[in-house]
Amino acid sequence: MSESKTTRRLLGPFNRVEGDLEVEVEVNDGQVSSAWVNSPLYRGFENILVGKDPIDALVYTPRICGICSVSQSVAAARALAMAQGIDYTPNGRLATNLILACENMADHISHFYLFFMPDFARGQYAEQTWYKKVSERFKAQQGTAARDMLPARSEFMHLTGLLAGKWPHSLALQPGGTTRALEPRERITVLGKIHSFRRFLENTLFGDKLEAVNAIDSIEALKRWASEHADSDFGQFLMLADELQLATLGRSTDHFLSYGAYEVDEGQHLFNSGTWLQQHHPLQADAITEDISHSWMHAQRIPRHPYQGSTEPDAEAPDAYSWCKAPRYDGQVVEVGALARQIIDANPLAVALAQQSGGNVQNRVIGRLLELAQLIPHMEHWAQALKSGEAYCHQGSTPKEGQGMGLVEAARGSLGHWLRIKRGRIINYQIIAPTTWNFSPRDENGVPGALEQALVNTPVSDDGKDSANIQHVVRSFDPCMVCTVH
Repeated sequence: MSESKTTRRLLGPFNRVEGDLEVEVEVNDGQVSSAWVNSPLYRGFENILVGKDPIDALVYTPRICGICSVSQSVAAARALAMAQGIDYTPNGRLATNLILACENMADHISHFYLFFMPDFARGQYAEQTWYKKVSERFKAQQGTAARDMLPARSEFMHLTGLLAGKWPHSLALQPGGTTRALEPRERITVLGKIHSFRRFLENTLFGDKLEAVNAIDSIEALKRWASEHADSDFGQFLMLADELQLATLGRSTDHFLSYGAYEVDEGQHLFNSGTWLQQHHPLQADAITEDISHSWMHAQRIPRHPYQGSTEPDAEAPDAYSWCKAPRYDGQVVEVGALARQIIDANPLAVALAQQSGGNVQNRVIGRLLELAQLIPHMEHWAQALKSGEAYCHQGSTPKEGQGMGLVEAARGSLGHWLRIKRGRIINYQIIAPTTWNFSPRDENGVPGALEQALVNTPVSDDGKDSANIQHVVRSFDPCMVCTVH
């Protein structure tokens, strides 16, 4: 009997990932047996905010990231709104949903075409029968897909300029709504931009009407659709997922979390909030804690709720290997993102996929593309519902003492801001970003985070050089590392 061979490899930095990421894996007999995920860049936005006027959060937090700044703005605005005791105007709610949806949909389309699909044009797949066609379509910087997608994305992003003045780092998003009121002719322009993006999705990504994609309600129906639309870009992905068995790759906890996406009325969302721990449960925000036992942090000996949390860097902290904290929900590791939103909202296809194979590489990508098909019709409705001559923003005043929480669904998952005010100044500001959830280190019980668990059992050569499978797993979460350690 031959002895098993165990090696450890440090992989990184990763290309086509927003920010810095290192992954250390232990490989045993051709599979990852353990993984340690490191966010190697400390940034300190939470500490910068201490002592500032609370309204300054609207200036600072969008600059955490240049690709999901709207999500940060909305979360900060909602935390301030809770502290001020105000809510959106109807127009403000609709406009905020449109601005956030525009950024999230642009992120989804960029992830699919620019970050994820180019991995299948890697040289290691050159002997596959599908390689030539896939490479010509999706190869990074050379394939035809990016040339088709980028103009459509650029035109779609004009929505943010119309609705928020500019992107990124707009100041139009406020606690009571938005400051940029649309003229009637501008609303027509907004509708035209959404319709144009619909045409790109229907003609290129799906090769089918969005309503037909939204009607796919089972795995069997998805297989039939894939065979009938094999030449579409989504059809190409489904072929690759089947050929490479991506549903067996990157399975994590099968516990999911969503704060609820796109508020359609006070406390009501287009995509429901909640958790999925074998079944749906209502969201309990008080059950969220952050653990720093394996983070380069100090001054917090036990897991704490963000209102009581702290962010004090300590590069010499014992047992630490990441600047990222370890968020937990009721002590559990959870996964966040588009797939989580779809499952918690009881989308029948997403639930069927989760029941069959859990959270994995294939299902995470399907979750994003389903969301593209679902959200564009709602964006059309929101744009039509804007009422000329009515207010877009309520005015409020910040209390001398108080606190507020802003929970938002960014493209990559659940984003939360927790604000405490004392003597009219910020005394504590804590943020948990989506990639903080997904790429967390181990907690005080030694339980690995979602990606660390998802990497276990990933096939890889013993020398660690054949890392395509690891790339697929990492990129299936669509990480944003600059948001992770804010």
